[in-house]
Amino acid sequence: MLPPIYLLLHAGATLSKSHFSVHVSTVIGIVGIAALYRWRARVGACQGQPPLGKTKLALLTIALATLFLSLNGWLHDLSDSYLFSAHMVQHLVLALVVAPILIMATPGWMLRPALVWRPAAAVARWVTTPLRSFAIFNVVLCAWHLPPLYNVAMAYHSVHIVQHLMFLGAAVLMWWPILSPLPELPRLAYPMQMLYLFLMSIPMSIVAVYIAYADSVLYPAYASAPRIWGISPMQDQLIGGLIMWIPGGLFFFGVISVIFFRWQQRDGDETVAGAQVRAGHLPVSR
Repeated sequence: MLPPIYLLLHAGATLSKSHFSVHVSTVIGIVGIAALYRWRARVGACQGQPPLGKTKLALLTIALATLFLSLNGWLHDLSDSYLFSAHMVQHLVLALVVAPILIMATPGWMLRPALVWRPAAAVARWVTTPLRSFAIFNVVLCAWHLPPLYNVAMAYHSVHIVQHLMFLGAAVLMWWPILSPLPELPRLAYPMQMLYLFLMSIPMSIVAVYIAYADSVLYPAYASAPRIWGISPMQDQLIGGLIMWIPGGLFFFGVISVIFFRWQQRDGDETVAGAQVRAGHLPVSR
């Protein structure tokens, strides 16, 4: 027998092409990010910082639009009221799409003033070291997919909001050693970036296998959900684990491939420049 709170979760659940649900908390958060970004852009312009350019603004728009669409509308309704597998898609979008694009959209000079305050700089240096970024993300990932915590998040909306905020924040830290815009909080060298991302795929795979091969329903909120498309709770759980395991793992390997080709291109450019210097065609920089 399921606890009454899980039976009440899906009361009035609807899924319709003509209905797009919007949640005030997500709108407030997205507008807050956009307002903060705009304020920092204005301050930077007054201080003589370079203009943002169309690429940065486009990246910010993509990140915020993706964040809005993942936490509202049909994906939200599916993940909250019907399918665990849809919830897994939502988590992967937050961690693997929204977080890295937010970093790429933010120039270093926007963040640098925060490092003037020594305690903030010390905390930033501590949490953005690769080992700690790796650990923080994976602890958050593993903890929130343990049935006790996950079920509490499904039962209480405020806890669910905290879950998503922690996923997004931990994902920003996870991507920092790869995409950092601040030399003060530097990126890893290319070979170490590839190793870091390869190792990052392992804990996610372990969690995914745990979910996919469980012999019982781990998350009872979905056992009480209305059935959709003929997917049973156990099938839904298997699909969710496979989504984390296969697309999630392949995403990291795709990024590793991009980094490898950038590394080779950079080394090739340096080799050509070195040959030109030795031939006397380029001055030696000092």
